[in-house]
Amino acid sequence: MKDCYNVLFVCTGNSARSLIAEALANSLGHGRLQAFSAGSKPAGRIHPQAKRLLQSTGLDTTGLRSKSWDEFSGPDAPVMDLIITVCDRAVGEACPVWPGHPLTAHWSVPDPGAASGSPEKVEKAFILALHILRQRIALLLALRTEDLDRLALRTRLEQDPDPAANA
Repeated sequence: MKDCYNVLFVCTGNSARSLIAEALANSLGHGRLQAFSAGSKPAGRIHPQAKRLLQSTGLDTTGLRSKSWDEFSGPDAPVMDLIITVCDRAVGEACPVWPGHPLTAHWSVPDPGAASGSPEKVEKAFILALHILRQRIALLLALRTEDLDRLALRTRLEQDPDPAANA
């Protein structure tokens, strides 16, 4: 059994939802999850409202940055156990081949960066995204380690016809 699972949260711009998920998972995971985030077309910046929200809730933003998913598809990248897309556009994109054949999942989270209107309305959109992601990460963490190990093994066996590739 593994002690810590690597999870990559993917969104198109990697400026809000995926970064919020990364910060939450690293905080809530207590060493059980090592979270990362990336985008297919990274914005190159953290959305200012996302950063304010993370800081106001006491979540660590040290090292958070908008980055390409290419950083996680190369031979020197950390091997992911789980890839979670958090935006509907990213789920439909052709993803890189991830080393290690990780499990994949999709969590449809409304884009707070697309919110418009009053500052209060925009802030509520970011808070909603934070709450949705916190709930889903809590459910992920509620899974027993044995269940995660079984899911990962089954997925690897189903996706990789060459058992020597996993050695």
